[in-house]
Amino acid sequence: MLDATLKSQLQAYLEKVQRPFELIATVDESPKSQELWALLEEIASLSDKISARRDGNGARVPSFEIARESADVAVSFAGIPLGHEFTSLVLALLQVGGHPPRLSDEVVAQIKAIEGEFSFETYYSLSCQNCPDVVQALNVLAVLNPRIKHVAIDGALFQDEIEERQVMSVPSVYLNGEAFGQGRMGVEEILAKIDTGAGAAEAARITEREPFDVLVVGGGPAGAAGAIYAARKGIRTGVAAERFGGQVLDTMGIENLISVAETDGPRLARALEENVRNYEVDIMNLQRASALLPAAKPGDLHEIRFDSGASLKAKTVIVATGARWRELNVPGEQEYRNKGVAYCPHCDGPLFKGKRVAVVGGGNSGIEAAIDLAGLVSHVTVLEFAPELRADAVLQKKLNSLGNVTVITNAQTTQVLGDGQRVSGIVYTERATQEHKEIALEGIFVQIGLLPNSDWLKGTLELSKHGEVVTDFRGETSIAGVFAAGDVTTVPYKQIIIAMGEGARASLSAFDYLIRH
Repeated sequence: MLDATLKSQLQAYLEKVQRPFELIATVDESPKSQELWALLEEIASLSDKISARRDGNGARVPSFEIARESADVAVSFAGIPLGHEFTSLVLALLQVGGHPPRLSDEVVAQIKAIEGEFSFETYYSLSCQNCPDVVQALNVLAVLNPRIKHVAIDGALFQDEIEERQVMSVPSVYLNGEAFGQGRMGVEEILAKIDTGAGAAEAARITEREPFDVLVVGGGPAGAAGAIYAARKGIRTGVAAERFGGQVLDTMGIENLISVAETDGPRLARALEENVRNYEVDIMNLQRASALLPAAKPGDLHEIRFDSGASLKAKTVIVATGARWRELNVPGEQEYRNKGVAYCPHCDGPLFKGKRVAVVGGGNSGIEAAIDLAGLVSHVTVLEFAPELRADAVLQKKLNSLGNVTVITNAQTTQVLGDGQRVSGIVYTERATQEHKEIALEGIFVQIGLLPNSDWLKGTLELSKHGEVVTDFRGETSIAGVFAAGDVTTVPYKQIIIAMGEGARASLSAFDYLIRH
């Protein structure tokens, strides 16, 4: 199951196991069960503190439980957690084995104090880069609190459940049999939902903080660079972000970050956060900005308010709130969001295996999505508004080599159709003839570009007609002492490396402003 290099690395990790535990498999004679059992036997052979047996009584086959012999701690996987979920498996082995998770003492205490019975189920796909964060967060909760149970389920192996629960987007989380949430969630976000009152208490703690010299709003590449450059100047620096990593978390392959041959979004986001945490930076997650209250006069403080009820004050502010996927804004899109309308082909593509899908958008993202999906689904239709595809020639050449792809250009998407529960088709208008046409399908992947996260700044900062924050060559905005960087600004070419450079520039400009004023 594991190659020699991976086995050697895993064995080194398992040396950190402090308490014995069992791998309890629920398997039959099917090929997948035998594959799982082979993996568990291999893992057990790498540590004298791990044993494996195949007499489990789990509700799903194949599945397994990682359980301490004292039976007070256990986490479960239904399926074979390889691919993106292999890290989740390794962490679960270590944590059930007594290796402490990387959480603050405050968060650990909060988890242990939660009362009530919580049974979580998470549906994931092995190609989903967002799923491991959710699986790992819920596993940590289950390890630290015996009243919390969690099973991570490979949706591709349990299609009957996917159909019954109409899961069309991963990660999808259920709590005590009811839908709990979809999309990326971390420990803090889950705690905020199940530990009532925790959010208000955290907002109060944030509001009590002393004013910052530089407050960065946003935790993507621009925000991380801005925070590092500010902290290196020895000034009081804070970062308030809805989620650290920003849109990078939703990016799969990254091959154009200079000096880094290849990485992926979640890995880069973790590296960014670790880099920032190496400095004296106050990081505040789960904080979505709602308003900027500029300083009334030179020398006064700017104030940022957040949806949580928290507020922070600072001498200078760097706005780095990034951008989000642009939506179609047509009838049916919101009604069938996560019910056939999707925005992440890497995450949700496996759920549409053997089905018909459309990709709306003919740029690089859209064509890359179509190419990836073509290997999974029965047929892909690409709909592009312009008369020609806008993707790079190399991508178009690859697309044209695929036999199960149809490209329709000069097409304006006008409606998403559904049966009340899931997508059943899409309607588009041929722009040349104004003829309306309908395509029957089961999934729609929207890949039509980005919108800046600047709604909270309307009426405060100068914005372009596209909603981008207008900045000059120093990253200055229309308000003195407020700077901006990254995809939220008018700077062209929305690239990770450009955002990093812009974050550094805005931070240096903020420092220069401080010493001059």
